[in-house]
Amino acid sequence: MRESLRRRDMSATTLSRSRPGYEQAVAQFRIEDAIAGLRGDLETGLNACVECCDRHCGADRVALRCLSADEALVEYTFEDLRALSARAANLMRDKGIRPGDVVAGLLPRTVELVATVLGAWRLGAVYQPLFTAFGPKAIEHRLKTSGAKLVVTNAAQRPKLDEVEDCPLVATLRGDGPLAPGDVDFREALAMASDQFEPVMRRGEDLFMMMSTSGTTGLPKGVPVPLRALLAFGAYMRDAIDLRETDVFWNIADPGWAYGLYYALTGPLLLGQPTILYEGGFTAETTYRIIERMGVTSLAGSPTAYRLLIAAGPEAAGAVKGRLRVVSSAGEPLNPEIIRWFGEHLAVPIHDHYGQTEMGMCVNNHHGLEHPVRPGSAGLAMPGYRIVVLDDDGNELGPNQPGVLAIDMKRSPLMWFSGYLNQATPALAGGYYRTGDSVEFEPDGSISFIGRSDDVITSSGYRIGPFDVESALIEHPAVVEAAVVGVPDPERTEIVKAFVVLAKGVEGTEALREELAQHVKKRLSAHAYPRMIDFVADLPKTPSGKIQRFVLRKAEVEKLARE
Repeated sequence: MRESLRRRDMSATTLSRSRPGYEQAVAQFRIEDAIAGLRGDLETGLNACVECCDRHCGADRVALRCLSADEALVEYTFEDLRALSARAANLMRDKGIRPGDVVAGLLPRTVELVATVLGAWRLGAVYQPLFTAFGPKAIEHRLKTSGAKLVVTNAAQRPKLDEVEDCPLVATLRGDGPLAPGDVDFREALAMASDQFEPVMRRGEDLFMMMSTSGTTGLPKGVPVPLRALLAFGAYMRDAIDLRETDVFWNIADPGWAYGLYYALTGPLLLGQPTILYEGGFTAETTYRIIERMGVTSLAGSPTAYRLLIAAGPEAAGAVKGRLRVVSSAGEPLNPEIIRWFGEHLAVPIHDHYGQTEMGMCVNNHHGLEHPVRPGSAGLAMPGYRIVVLDDDGNELGPNQPGVLAIDMKRSPLMWFSGYLNQATPALAGGYYRTGDSVEFEPDGSISFIGRSDDVITSSGYRIGPFDVESALIEHPAVVEAAVVGVPDPERTEIVKAFVVLAKGVEGTEALREELAQHVKKRLSAHAYPRMIDFVADLPKTPSGKIQRFVLRKAEVEKLARE
């Protein structure tokens, strides 16, 4: 490990290069070429730890930059991670973990998390992330779903597991107090284990991750991730993120969720590129400070985080203006106002990317491929996927016809999802995977996002996408965040209601309500403006930052029932 950061010149001029055309990339895509990029083989054997670590050893290159909560920096090379993964794999095998078993991690963004992930993979086991903001019931449900045999955690998180029924064996990063009875002392056992462990080879259909859906509309479902998903993860990092050898990459998403585990950890390491983990919580101040200190050139995160950067104001952004080369956004649609603000105040293009836990990212405004980028569009299908829009009867629709975004399973060689764990998956009927998101094709082939199918508002015969109304609202300088839902109405079926978080110092008055309604009416149409507006301190969100419109909608329905 290293205690200092080796700085390099990351200027935009140094990083400039020509980009291949999108159409050319689609025409030339061959799954055989993607497979040839792996060290192992899907049929005869491969190992995720080899692909993300061992194969990049030998040049003493930095793989991981860990910043503690107080921003102390320690760097780890690929050789360091290889030794740590071997120690972790030996520890796990000694405790009875075998290839195919599930190992769960309930850990913050530290090197021990990476050691747990890579150690499980080295052993041929399956890694399951547990977000540290989860309570005992959320943890219990996920552990029961996966049948995990081991949980690795720290002293701060350990008390949650006392409330988990039938909790598996626990390995704990010991704090100041004693270990719980029966626990393994993770650090001590790791230090005593050998740093040699021959990677266990698996096949492409074998699992290496066990994910869970977000659970926004029901109990989370298990999402098995096979090793062949590495092909898709690598394609996204190259074509959409456009990760380059000269980049300093930081994905601020937590590895307790899909976008963080897939693309903050697995994706960059797969390409042999360093990644950054910051143990502390998100604030605009720390984010800007770390970007400047570390020389970050490629940033990835969610619109929720980016709206908080905007709320901090142009002066806070001034210190890093022009430092970033590209910014990538995922998790929910990217509002056009964010794109405009980042261009003006950070001098950087920010591109919207779309995906799900079940399939990774597959519709993108690609940083690495040359194609027109239209604000408000999710982009174009990533090479290796065929994207369609389906009606309720499963027919493919053309441009400007709203329907459900779906993946053509037979003609998408990078698609790896094959069904939820031990559950029927109706979304896969007819050879398509239906995402449940309402979209439409634009004439240029790009996808415009309308909303989750159950989020779309029907008012006086019009179908209104909440995303468009929310985007119009946050263009107003008084608004920081907004969520829009449909409220039942006897005359119009539903009316549009907005929940608005105001900028600091702005008072929520009747005059402002009318001003915002007229602003949306002018920006969109006479039928799509919010007829009701509530000013709120915050919005309900998942732990990963997605706005939970269904919570707001449910509360409105219950309120009407009481009246």
